[in-house]
Amino acid sequence: METLTRKKRRPMSEINVVPYIDVMLVLLIVFMITAPLLNQGIEVELPEADNEPLDIDENLQTLVVTITATGEYFLSTGPTGEERDSFDLETISRQVGQILNANPEIQVLIEGDTGADWGSMITLITALQGAGVVNPSFITQPLTGLP
Repeated sequence: METLTRKKRRPMSEINVVPYIDVMLVLLIVFMITAPLLNQGIEVELPEADNEPLDIDENLQTLVVTITATGEYFLSTGPTGEERDSFDLETISRQVGQILNANPEIQVLIEGDTGADWGSMITLITALQGAGVVNPSFITQPLTGLP
């Protein structure tokens, strides 16, 4: 009878990282392609102004009301404003009032297009004041050059 000698198997102490690198490179390429395609916010041409930047507390929530050049009103909460929905002025006034009742410390910002009708802007400000907004701030761009 033959005697079989077995080799003693030692556990493998190496980790093969090549598949992980492949997966990570594929994810990197996917994110590089999709990131520019994400539409963040609404296309608004902000007016230019020569004033100091707003002192916005990052710990507090922000509420951004946007008016476009066509006179549409949008409402978004949070710093990114990813979820912006189009509303009529009465709905915006009611929702802003409800948000202010729930969180009186929220910062209200107005983002208006330069092509927006001034009357629509005044109507928006009046509706926000009726909802309880004491001092809304306007979002502008810094001046790009001398006129």
